Parts: sequence; C-alpha cells; structure tokens
Amino acid sequence: MSVVISLLLLGLALLGTPLFIVIAASALLGFYSSDIDLSVVLIEFYRLAEMPILLAIPLFTLAGYLLSESKAPQRLVNLSNALLGWMPGGLAVVSLAICAIFTAFTGASGVTIIALGALLYPALTQAGYGQRFSLGLVTTSGSLGLLFAPSLPLILYGVIVQQLGVGSSLTVDDLFLAGALPGLLMVLALSAWSMWTNRGLSREQSDISIAAALRAAIWELPLPFIVLGGIYSGYFAVSEAAAVTALYVLVVEVLIHREIKLGDLSRIIRESMVLVGGILIILGVSLASTNYLIDAEVPVRLFDIMHAYIQDPLFFLLLLNVFLLLLGMMLDIFSALVIMVPLLLPVALGYGIDPLHLGIIFLANMQLGYLTPPVGMNLFIASYRFKVPVMQIYRSTLPFFFILLLTVLVITYWPGLSLYLPGLFATW
Repeated sequence: MSVVISLLLLGLALLGTPLFIVIAASALLGFYSSDIDLSVVLIEFYRLAEMPILLAIPLFTLAGYLLSESKAPQRLVNLSNALLGWMPGGLAVVSLAICAIFTAFTGASGVTIIALGALLYPALTQAGYGQRFSLGLVTTSGSLGLLFAPSLPLILYGVIVQQLGVGSSLTVDDLFLAGALPGLLMVLALSAWSMWTNRGLSREQSDISIAAALRAAIWELPLPFIVLGGIYSGYFAVSEAAAVTALYVLVVEVLIHREIKLGDLSRIIRESMVLVGGILIILGVSLASTNYLIDAEVPVRLFDIMHAYIQDPLFFLLLLNVFLLLLGMMLDIFSALVIMVPLLLPVALGYGIDPLHLGIIFLANMQLGYLTPPVGMNLFIASYRFKVPVMQIYRSTLPFFFILLLTVLVITYWPGLSLYLPGLFATW
C-alpha cells in the first residue's frame, strides 16, 4: 500500500502538482498510517512562526527587491568600473563582483539577471568582450552570491538545522562567516579566468571619476556595514539587522533618491512576499514531513545502509557532490533545502562532517544547479532576458560551470576554508 501511495505522489509531482501539496500529502498520509493526530502538521507551522530568525527572510527579500527596482545597480556598476576598470578584463571582474553582492541581497531568485543584465551585457559586448563570454558571465553571475551574507538560502539552511535540533548548535551568524571565504574563492577563480581570457582587450578607463562615482553611491555603500557590522559587533541580531536594512533601503530609494514611487511600493512588496510565502509554505509542510521521517527512523536506516558500503568520509563527500549536482538539475534551491537537508544532515554527522561545512557544500553545489538543465533557472531567465535560445545560453556557461565545479571540490575537501572564520570569531 505504501508503495502505491509513493508512486501516486510521485506521479502527481511529475504532472506539475505544486510541491507543497505533494509534501503535505505525504506527511498527512504518513502520520495517518501511524495513528498520529494530524494536528502535528499545524503545530509545525506554529513552531516555525515562533522563530525570531524567520523575520529576516521577508525583510532581506524586500530590501533586495527595492534595490533591484531602483538605480542602485547602475550606481554600483559605475563605482566598481571606476575602481577596477583599468585592469585587464576589468569590466568582467566588475560584473562578477557586483552580481555577487546583488545576489546576496536578492536571494538568487533570478532578479540579478533581470536587474543587471540590461546594464552589463551591452556594456561587455560594447567593450569588446565576445557575445558567448558575455552571456556566460552574466548568466553565471546571477547565482554567484549564494554564499555571502545575507543570502536567503543561508538563512533558510540555518532555520532548518535549528528546527531539527541535531548535532552541534549552529547559528545564522556562523553560516554568514562560513560562506565568506568559499564565496570569495568562487569570485576570485572566475575573475582570474576572465582576466586571462580577455587579456588582449584594450583597457578602457571609466568615463566617471572615482570621486563622482563615490558621491553617487554614497547611500548604498553603508549597506554591508549595516548588515555585517551590526551583527558581529553585537548591536543587532540577524532579524534586527534585516529590519534596519529594509528600513534603510526604503528611506534611501523612496525618500532620498526618489527612484521608487510610493504607488509602486504595494506591487514591490507583493512580488517579494509571493516568493517568501511560497518558501515558508514549503518549509512548514516539509518540517512536518521531516518529523514523520525521523519518527520512522528513516535517516538512521539510510545511514546504516550507506555505512555498510561506504566507510571512508572522503568517498562519501564525493558521492554527496554527485548527488547534489543531480539534485540541483531537478529541484530549485529552496525545495532542495527543505526536502533534503533533514535527510542528509544526520547521515553527514555520522561521517563526522560539521553542519556548517555541510551547509556550504550543499549551497555551493546548488549554485551549479542554476546552470544545469532541465530546471536551471538562470538559463531560462537569461534566454528570456536576452532573446537567445536556451541551449546557446547553456553552452556559453560551460567554461564558468567547470571552474565553479573545481571550486566546489576545493570547498568540499578543504573544510578549513568554511570553518576558519567561525572558529576565529568563536575565540574572541
């Protein structure tokens, strides 16, 4: 009977049934078959709503959407170009850096390609960069900031792990630190390759002076200091930093720059909260489903099966990367997080893998999922944005994909890269 139900649910998923309905149905059927009161599903939603950190998700998302609707991307591009445009491949490095920062605020929801694509793609081609290189760069950069604070997937991973309550305690602050060096490695690797590939291009100095670019972007520059400085100085909790960030961006873009009209605020808020609402619904039903799996000892059995065949943690990490790459080809990052982390975390702990390290491995692999068919969201958004066939976009991203794949292997087998900063701050 359970096999029939599983096949039925799989069929519903393949037919396009919303994911939260499939997950909720599996949880309800599981609890019902175990004679457990179905109200436990609602209890999970209530337990989720009690978490203060949860407030950070809608607030940071709103701040990112407000930034994307303003001319902040143009100002940041001008500033970066004024500072770095003199280097070989300088505009490519500027594009990578700005997209990484912007994606950290917008949550890799495709907004980066839409907001910055119209600026960067024409600028790159006019500066002499090849069309294929430019398409690949802009498409890849749309998910490059996943490991930087205040990335929405980082916060979501922290929420899931805290709700599971297994292994050592983990905070979102630690995750922000853990992602910094691996994220920087990815940006530097792509920057080095971009500079080498375009070393023959003539170097063009920006038309805008550094002083003028600084004056124009003076209100956006404090944002990283508000988020990170406020959190790690002890002035703000993560949720409080999110509230201050959202308020600051709102005041700057609506009242100071006046680039967002008051009449547009309701639309922007609605669009950002649709994304957040979808994530929270999936998260709530997934936590209920996870509780059933834990009660049924599914993670324990999974670990026992794997440990019977795989004893070496290094080999497990290799298989984990392969699995996560395949997972990223089929699921978006938010669905993958809420469905797979509860299953993978207990297994990884059994192999002695730190939850912080696992989170960075997971997100680094999922970042590649944005560039791989059939689900790769960046491919379709770039295809729509630049009016280019999806397969042409895909081929243009291949060099970037393989460079990022190498960095994922470094991140996987060098845990110190992820754990150094959290350990350093823990001693202060």
